[in-house]
Amino acid sequence: MHHPTKEDLLSDPTRPFPVDSKASASDVLEKLSGVGFQGRQLGRAFQVWKNMLADPECTIVMGMSGAMVPGGMRRVVRFLIENRLIDALASTGANFFHDIHETRGHYHYLGSAHMNDTALAANMIDRMYDVLADEQMFREHDRWIGRFANSLDQSRPYTTREFLYLLGKELGRELAERGEGEHGIVSAAAANGVPLFCPAIGDSSIGIGIADNRANGGNNLLFDMIGDVLEITSIVQGSPATGVIYFGGGTPKNYVNQTEVIANLVDPNKDGHRYGIQVVTDAPHWGGLSGCTFEEAQSWGKLQKDAQMVNCHCDSTIAMPLLVQALAEQTELLAARKKRAPGYAMDGKLQIEIKA
Repeated sequence: MHHPTKEDLLSDPTRPFPVDSKASASDVLEKLSGVGFQGRQLGRAFQVWKNMLADPECTIVMGMSGAMVPGGMRRVVRFLIENRLIDALASTGANFFHDIHETRGHYHYLGSAHMNDTALAANMIDRMYDVLADEQMFREHDRWIGRFANSLDQSRPYTTREFLYLLGKELGRELAERGEGEHGIVSAAAANGVPLFCPAIGDSSIGIGIADNRANGGNNLLFDMIGDVLEITSIVQGSPATGVIYFGGGTPKNYVNQTEVIANLVDPNKDGHRYGIQVVTDAPHWGGLSGCTFEEAQSWGKLQKDAQMVNCHCDSTIAMPLLVQALAEQTELLAARKKRAPGYAMDGKLQIEIKA
C-alpha cells in the first residue's frame, strides 16, 4: 500500500481570499475555492454546477425544502427554471403554496424572531422565524386551491406533477387577466415546461385547501403518488446522465436521490447520479436523511462511485443567491445550455425528450 509523502500532502497551499472592489459574484466563488472550511465547499459547488451545465448528457434535478419562498428565494428559483439551470424540481407543498400566495399579488413581511407570538396569533399573523404572513390571505388561497381541485376530473387520479402543471397554467391565466404582477415558481414552470413534483403534498396548505373543500362537500380528488415516483424516475431513465442539487434535506432530497435506486432495478447499468451538490445545515451524525452525506448515498447506489459531489453546510438563503448570481454571469454557458436542455410532454403522462 502506497502512503503519500510529506511533500505530496503539503503540495497545495491555501490561497488567502483577496479583497477586490471590482470582483463579481463568480470571482468571489472562484476565489473561495482556495480557502478552507465551508467557503471552499461553496466555491467547489459553483464549479460542479458549471460542470453539470457544460455536460451535454446531463439532466439536472433539484430538491428544495425549508421555507425558501418566505425567505425571499422565489425569484432566484424562477430564474433557475426560466434559464434551465435545472430541468425538474421537487419541493414541499409549503414552498409551492407560498409561491402561489405571492403570484396572486400578496406578500411576506419582514419581522423578528423575538416577537410576541400570542399577539401575532390574535391578529391572524403567521411567523416563520423572522418573516410574517397574513393568515386570512392564506385561508383565501386555501379556498381557491380547493375550488381549483374541485374543477378537475374527479373520475381519475392526478400525479402531483400534472396537478401543479395545471395549477401553474391557471395562475398564468390569472396573471394575464390582472395585467400586473410577475410569474413565480409554479406559473413559470408551467410556462417553460419544467416539471414540478411534490412528494408530501398533503403536508401543506395545498393539502389543507383540498381537504377543506372536500370536507365541505366538494372535491373527491385523488393523487397518484406512485405515478409521481415513476414519472420522476423516467427522467433519470431517459437521460444519459443526471446531476442533483439540494437546498435543504427532508423528503425532496431523498425523493430525487432514490430515482437512481428505482432506475437501477429496471436497468442494472444505471449506476447513480454523475454530479451532486447539497447545501444543508444538518449534521450526518444524527443519522437522519437531511444530514446524510453523498458518500453515504453512494453506499445505496444513488451516486456514481466517481461522481463529482460537494457537501456544503450553509444556510440556503446565503448559498443559493450567491451561486445563482455567479451562474447568471456565465452568459455563454447558460445560452448553450438552454438550447440543449431536455424538453417534456407535460399534458397527461410525462415524457422526456433529450435534445441532440
